[in-house]
Amino acid sequence: MTAQPVVLDIDNSVGPLADELRLPLQAWQELVRFGCGLGTFKRFTAAMQTALPEQHGTVLMGSGDFHHLSWPLIERCITQQGFSSRHPLRVVVLDNHPDNMRFPWGVHCGSWVRRVAMHPAVSQVHVAGITSQDIGAGHAWENYLTPLRAGKLTYWSCGVDTAWARRVGAGKALRSFANISELVKALSSHLHDWPQDTYLSIDKDVFAAEVVRTNWDQGRMLEQQAIQLIDALHGQITCSDITGDVSSWHYATWWKRLMSAGDGQDTQIDAATLAAWQAGQHGLNQRLVAHIAASHMG
Repeated sequence: MTAQPVVLDIDNSVGPLADELRLPLQAWQELVRFGCGLGTFKRFTAAMQTALPEQHGTVLMGSGDFHHLSWPLIERCITQQGFSSRHPLRVVVLDNHPDNMRFPWGVHCGSWVRRVAMHPAVSQVHVAGITSQDIGAGHAWENYLTPLRAGKLTYWSCGVDTAWARRVGAGKALRSFANISELVKALSSHLHDWPQDTYLSIDKDVFAAEVVRTNWDQGRMLEQQAIQLIDALHGQITCSDITGDVSSWHYATWWKRLMSAGDGQDTQIDAATLAAWQAGQHGLNQRLVAHIAASHMG
């Protein structure tokens, strides 16, 4: 029996899925979208945990502005399934960004990976598909170095100069490739040859714009390449989530307006464009959910 997918319906961006459980969480949108203080995040997490069933399938979170919700979902997976330093969980994140960037006010959609990577029950986090300059020399100082130096976090990227990593003792943590095809081939081989219980998180901004449209700068991965990586994890996926849908939103919070604009985020999308983008998103969600379910641990 296929596990029931769950929609965290915060921004009304995720279309209906077969046999879904949809949690109405719209009242939290301004509070947690893009980022928030840890107190607010703790309150949202409690509300989400209370509403989630004990057993479920892939969690869809809506906009990529909510990718930091993966953090409590991963911790929930660790607790429920008894992962520990002796029996750790691996985390694989398909994303155009490292999500390991410094953030001064709690947690946001680009800073959560450090907290997961340093969890004692997580063996390693692999963030794959990065083409963003977030890991280039100009933004190197913004990356948290501790998980990279500790061997707990690996970036898989292409088209970005990451030579700076060697100078700060993190050279082994940044794997660069000439193109996405070579990256996917190498990572697929690694995941297949080193099987481990795995949490899979997909931010659809990892995909090329011709695959699907998001409100962040996008990578170069094709749908079939993501399917190849999911296939490499066959029988290893224990929990999963998907983000990167699109919705139009105007931040009431001043620092969110400032920081999101500085990150090049576009949340002001006209109705016709939004409808077209969401239609493409919906079809991709259906295919990804089905394929992840087929590769889920028995």
